[in-house]
Amino acid sequence: MEIIIALIILFVTLIIGVPVPFAFFVTVIFLIFTLGYDPSFLIPYGYSQLSNIVLLAVPLFILAGGLMSKGGIGERIIDFTEIFVGKIKGGLGVVAVLASALFGALSGSAAAVLTAIGSTLFPRLIKSGYPKGFAAALLANASVLGIFIPPSALMILFAWASNQSVLASFLATIIPGIILVIFLSVVNILYISKKGNQQQFDANEGEYLSFSKKFRSKGLSATPGLVLPLLVLGGIYGGIMTPTEAAAVAVIYAIPVGFWIYKGLNRKNFFETLIEAASTTGVIMIMLFGIMILSRIFITEGLSQTLTDLLLTITENKVLLLLMINVFLLFIGMIMDDVSAISLATPILLPIVINLGVDPIHFASIIAVNIGMGLLTPPTAPLLYLGSRVAKTPVNEMLGPTLLMIIFAWFPTLIITTFIPEISLFLPKLLLGY
Repeated sequence: MEIIIALIILFVTLIIGVPVPFAFFVTVIFLIFTLGYDPSFLIPYGYSQLSNIVLLAVPLFILAGGLMSKGGIGERIIDFTEIFVGKIKGGLGVVAVLASALFGALSGSAAAVLTAIGSTLFPRLIKSGYPKGFAAALLANASVLGIFIPPSALMILFAWASNQSVLASFLATIIPGIILVIFLSVVNILYISKKGNQQQFDANEGEYLSFSKKFRSKGLSATPGLVLPLLVLGGIYGGIMTPTEAAAVAVIYAIPVGFWIYKGLNRKNFFETLIEAASTTGVIMIMLFGIMILSRIFITEGLSQTLTDLLLTITENKVLLLLMINVFLLFIGMIMDDVSAISLATPILLPIVINLGVDPIHFASIIAVNIGMGLLTPPTAPLLYLGSRVAKTPVNEMLGPTLLMIIFAWFPTLIITTFIPEISLFLPKLLLGY
């Protein structure tokens, strides 16, 4: 009964807007007093979990993403993507999706993708005739690709919370990410194709340039930025660097590129980025400390087994059970930020899905798609609100287009990812012999 009350306290405090770290600590305090746990046992456990070297990669990738966002790399990624998208109606929207995926491979953060790509592309989308609400919604939805395309800070947290391979977790979300790219691009093209009575979308000004001229004028300038994912991922999968070392290399590489090659960084925004990264890291670590203590209590009290028994009393059909788990994950993603959602849900739900015969690495992609969709779904919807600020567009204008993308892009991606395990396991098996 105490666990049920604790869950109610947690969800209610989150829904009414209590800051996430406080919501977790209030729940922990309630359980300590009602169940008689000794804080001298729980506090060292939380601290020991935070001392894992893998977690050091998270603030480093946050810092690298901020440096690349301010350093001007986003503009070059957009120019590079435009080379490969022909003069088609809706082509600039496809550029937005592809550029978000490429920048996700640099930053590993949805917020960094939205800030860097959105602030540059939104004015161009509006100039080309895109409705403001649709343009802002497309950029917000595409920014979630920063979660799927490695290196992903979210998948590092999943690997840490589930005691799984970081490399395998990275690889598990690549193909789901590519599927989402395709669906978002198709939704964009179909939506824009119906706007025939408006001005010509994506009209190119000036003379027509051949592919070779475009590559020489735009592709070469993007090369320093494109080297970074090759350096980071090549070092990780080549066995030269750990993810933490690769994150440090990304920071070291982003500084000279931002200062002296693209010249987007200066002394002022460099120190602003350092302060923002430190502040974000502090919030995340405090939150993770509370989550680890709370999940430890839940596991000790047998919450995972209780939930398993409850689900099995409803049905033993694996398809229905997976659908219910997806609904639960989506609900978690709707009321929590991505870091707290994956850190809390992973240790609780992992024993349940393993009992259903789901591979833990397959579960990595399932949880990523659900949480990514939750970031765009009210009431919390942090990426919608960030997109609203970046694009200076009311959130209510973004809701309709976002609903279209959820129905016709996110749901198909989720169904494919959930019920075709090979989508997630193909690359880990191919490259790692998983």
